[in-house]
Amino acid sequence: MSCEICNGTGWTVGERGAERCRCWLDTVTTRLMDEARIPPRYARCQLDNFVVYPNEKLQNALAQARRFAAAFPATTKGLCLIGPPGIGKTHIAVSVMRQVILEKRARGLFYDVRDLLRVIRSTYNPVVRTAEMDILRPVMDADLLVLDDLGAEKPSEWVEETMNLIVNTRYNEKRPTIFTTNYIDVPDETDLDSLKVRVGFRMHSRLHEMCDFLEYDGPDYRMLPPNAGPKDLTTLYQENKGRRVLPSRTRGPARAQLGSGTSSLMQDSQARAIREREQRLADPRELKWPGGKAGRG
Repeated sequence: MSCEICNGTGWTVGERGAERCRCWLDTVTTRLMDEARIPPRYARCQLDNFVVYPNEKLQNALAQARRFAAAFPATTKGLCLIGPPGIGKTHIAVSVMRQVILEKRARGLFYDVRDLLRVIRSTYNPVVRTAEMDILRPVMDADLLVLDDLGAEKPSEWVEETMNLIVNTRYNEKRPTIFTTNYIDVPDETDLDSLKVRVGFRMHSRLHEMCDFLEYDGPDYRMLPPNAGPKDLTTLYQENKGRRVLPSRTRGPARAQLGSGTSSLMQDSQARAIREREQRLADPRELKWPGGKAGRG
């Protein structure tokens, strides 16, 4: 059935001249939401329905997220939400993206980093008739991109080159990005569980230039009963303040080798890069794109 206001034309005429009809705007918004790839679990996330409790760093992160959404697209920096699992980082990131889609009709796109890399790898399969740039172009061109769980993928030369291509392209085009990560931002270059080591030194430097870093901790929302409220969160936060730390993801010899300092880290990195390069050269499925090589991570 055509719209009773515009008779299906998508336009109305008022005091300011021809304007887009509400039906057309609603159709565009619905399409943008469908294309944003928001997981069903987060489909109703809003900044207003985020349960807040007395946690100064969390409240600061939420306030910064609100300012970002209100100012978009006139924003100079994206956001990087850092902290342990379950504290609402993805909720905040998706809420901001939903708001700018609904209010500004921006082209938003959500990807878990591991899923994004999996989809890119799938293009190397000759059965899959999708080119890697068919996947990468929407990621690099989105008005607002949310990359969830940065650093979760096992580091490799291919992973680093692929992520650098995406991040550098968005940086150069001044397109804001929101990242979430479980890896703390510490200056120790020998800590294999630091954000710097997980994403690589080049990307880490770029992230600091293109994002406001918002690091906070708190109780795990996922471990709370369904009817838990701010008082329950406050109690848990006070009881466990300073105790929730990220578990070490590096065990055994790899961590022990760091005793000699940064030089051994660089040697290990170079040796690993050589092995990976040799493996890719032996793999007939290796592909290339402008800006870097693509192999399997």
